[in-house]
Amino acid sequence: MRDPYSVLGVAKSADLAEIKKAFRKLAKKYHPDHSQESKAKEKFAEVSAAYEIIGDEKKRAAFDRGEIDAEGKPRYQGFEGFGAGGPGGGRRAGATGFENFEFNFGGGRGRAGFDPADIFGDIFGAGAGGRRGAGQRQPPARGEDVAATVTIGLPEAVKGTTARVSLPTGRTLEVSVPAGIEDGRQIRLKRQGQPGASNGEPGDAIVTVRIGKHPFFRVEGRDLRLDLPVTLYEAVLGAKVSAPTLDGAVELAIPAGSNGGRTLRLRGKGLPGSPAGDLLITLRIVLPDEQDSELLALMRRWEAQKPYNPRGDMA
Repeated sequence: MRDPYSVLGVAKSADLAEIKKAFRKLAKKYHPDHSQESKAKEKFAEVSAAYEIIGDEKKRAAFDRGEIDAEGKPRYQGFEGFGAGGPGGGRRAGATGFENFEFNFGGGRGRAGFDPADIFGDIFGAGAGGRRGAGQRQPPARGEDVAATVTIGLPEAVKGTTARVSLPTGRTLEVSVPAGIEDGRQIRLKRQGQPGASNGEPGDAIVTVRIGKHPFFRVEGRDLRLDLPVTLYEAVLGAKVSAPTLDGAVELAIPAGSNGGRTLRLRGKGLPGSPAGDLLITLRIVLPDEQDSELLALMRRWEAQKPYNPRGDMA
């Protein structure tokens, strides 16, 4: 075989990264499964044998010291008139020098001592040599997943429940809904989807849980929102009022001078869980249903004597 450095086209001072890069380029060019080059198999064998020598630190050092030849055989000093195999052991006519090199394009390690999958896996995008084993059976096709939706009430979402859901397959199943589930969460029912082809595994059923509308609370993730009506004097003077929660009514302190739209937070009063959500209470100032003459007179005096513009920042 020719000098392995010449075969790979690298200098003797090249480092291992340069040698590997050169080998990868030539291996891709001459790989018998992909190359259109003439004598690709022979050239690929030569490139691989060269890489076997100088791509291995110990063998490269032995070659550079003259202890082994380009085929990795020990050199016998003092018998220049004979071949590497001893007296009369010169290469036979027509020999290529690669008779002892074993190709192994299907995986595993050939006699050359390197794993083709290590080099060719990312060159050809598959296993060694970029092809799969002939006759390899594919597993039966898995069935498709199906989607369904079930709606539950907020109290059921808080405590957990069992709900009946109708699937596109025509089946009706009982679904266990865990306590504290959020709106839009999905529950996967294994093997309840469409059947697979040729006895393949059935798909799954994906059930989306929706929380129905509540007369007081709105669900936002794990938090709840509540609009709480308050009187004008409660907002102006401050007060303690009763406010509903999922656990029953609580006493809520309204700070004096609260504007309509102010939001107060009750921590841990939202949907249960780890952590529990909060209850966000927004104040809504509500005037009396019937007009009050004293209130009207007071507002007229304020309009004349203490005017103010709450929309000044919007000009």
